[in-house]
Amino acid sequence: MHAPRAIGAFVAWDYVVFAGMLLVSAAIGIYYAFAGGGQRTSKDFLMGGRRMSAVPVSLSLTASFMSAVTILGSPSEVYRFGAMYIIFAIAYFFVVLVSAEVFLPVFYKLGITSTYEYLELRFNKCVRLCGTVLFICQTILYTGIVIYAPALALNQVTGFDLWGVVAATGVVCTFYCTLGGLKAVVWTDVFQAGIMLAGYASVIIRAAVIQGGITTIFNDAYNGGRLNIWNFNPNPLQRHTFWTIIIGGTFTWTTIYGVNQSQVQRYISCKSRFQAKLSLYINLLGLWAILICSVICGLALYSRYQDCDPWTAKKVSAPDQLMPYLVLDILQDYPGLPGLFVACVYSGTLSTVSSSINALAAVTVEDLIRPHFRSLSERNLSWISQGMSVLYGALCIGMAAVASLMGALLQAALSIFGMVGGPLLGLFSLGILVPFANSIGALVGLVAGFVFSLWVGIGAQLYPPLPERTLPLNLETYGCNSTYNGTNLMTTTEMPFSTSAFQIHNVKRTPLMDNWYSLSYLYFSTLGTLGTLFVGMLVSVSTGGRKQNVDPRFLLTKEDFLSNFDIFKKKKHVLSYTSHPVEDGGTDNPAFNHIELNFTDQSGKTKGTRL
Repeated sequence: MHAPRAIGAFVAWDYVVFAGMLLVSAAIGIYYAFAGGGQRTSKDFLMGGRRMSAVPVSLSLTASFMSAVTILGSPSEVYRFGAMYIIFAIAYFFVVLVSAEVFLPVFYKLGITSTYEYLELRFNKCVRLCGTVLFICQTILYTGIVIYAPALALNQVTGFDLWGVVAATGVVCTFYCTLGGLKAVVWTDVFQAGIMLAGYASVIIRAAVIQGGITTIFNDAYNGGRLNIWNFNPNPLQRHTFWTIIIGGTFTWTTIYGVNQSQVQRYISCKSRFQAKLSLYINLLGLWAILICSVICGLALYSRYQDCDPWTAKKVSAPDQLMPYLVLDILQDYPGLPGLFVACVYSGTLSTVSSSINALAAVTVEDLIRPHFRSLSERNLSWISQGMSVLYGALCIGMAAVASLMGALLQAALSIFGMVGGPLLGLFSLGILVPFANSIGALVGLVAGFVFSLWVGIGAQLYPPLPERTLPLNLETYGCNSTYNGTNLMTTTEMPFSTSAFQIHNVKRTPLMDNWYSLSYLYFSTLGTLGTLFVGMLVSVSTGGRKQNVDPRFLLTKEDFLSNFDIFKKKKHVLSYTSHPVEDGGTDNPAFNHIELNFTDQSGKTKGTRL
């Protein structure tokens, strides 16, 4: 092997490709600002009028998942820790299955816009407010990471000003989110998904040609210990094993697909429940395709730099810059292709950030504004929704500054979702799966789960686990034709990830640090979910939860599963599931109408509610 050539720079064609992606994304937003009469109601803006179909929604779900964090972080993960990352394919299957068969049926039949409306229906306003606030904080922080990631790549590849690119990311996303609403978000995601797959494909094909074929890449990976897929060690302190990925990965990603507003908002905007489920299952194919591309890119990175690691050799300052470095190394003779990859990274950001902004606007309007200002017209709510998009776009740009302190992006992003998403997943699971859960149990359980996950999550930031827990693989530099500060570069990296900016150094390790704080980051979510569930159930039982009667619409029932087969029956049997129980204009959620009618004794029609 030889050291890579001098890295090139962007040329005119790269800028043309990159700018073209931005212009098309903006044009889609402008089109949906006026198509079909524009965004006349908040439902048009936030839910696409609930007339979306499965295929574009599935591509949108996939594109949002395939953020810049995935594009930059996943190959770097494989390069440094091996191909065990491919086991996430099994976790994704369970994630989609649980989301489609447990959470989707309940959310869809209630016709809600914000998932946190469910918490008020099932428990009370206080629980709903807690869920809303947690979601807003989690999403703004995560979106900050997603904005910062491509800015880092562009800074490395093109020399663009880092914070200028951060601002540009937020501005473009906010522009088409504010103009076109959910329809613009979904259809720009469809376009951007194509760009992202093209970017990945260009890297894989060129790397295979340069390295002498895919077989050579896999042989190099095998010889370098990168094909370490099967590790059945049950120790929860090991960063990645078969069990931490299957169990922890399922919990972590279910917090996103099952109950996170960004994802749920899109599949419940489908025109029928069948289309909504179909969008999730088609999306699973997209997730697998992304995962395979990420792993192959990571193995190609190792094959190319197995004897001259750019990170150890100080050619890049962070592992997340390895992919852009590889792109300019192998694609510099093909004008436009480096621009395609950076457009791929940028597309990942735009798709995720636009979904987050739209979801934040929906939650704010439905949970914080509509309940307190019932006299507002749908037109006014639409304008407010657009204003919220602008506000959250600005906030997310600000949070990118915090993200720059978080260390490696992939683990930081999943840690945030685990710490905050886990207790929220536990809260929704408590409501949907536990008939005797009450509002007191829900609140106490949420606090307990939050304490558990924050305790271990913050502890892991302050006292990162030692290499024997994370098992980083060797990264060699003996093939580099240079020295660094006069020292021959024949070293291996010691730390598994860029350590957190909050790490406390020179402290004596205690059993608490080496055990509790070394828990795999994928278990943060599991801990928060199970803590919320168990504490919530105990408190509910001890505070009279068994005495309450709960409307079966708020629970997962046998009928929800059996209705999967309604498509084979006559249409009259599926009327309750073919469309959302909502009307054009007026009150947003008939389930709330129903509760108000019962409380005020203005109607005797209970529609099956047991009071």
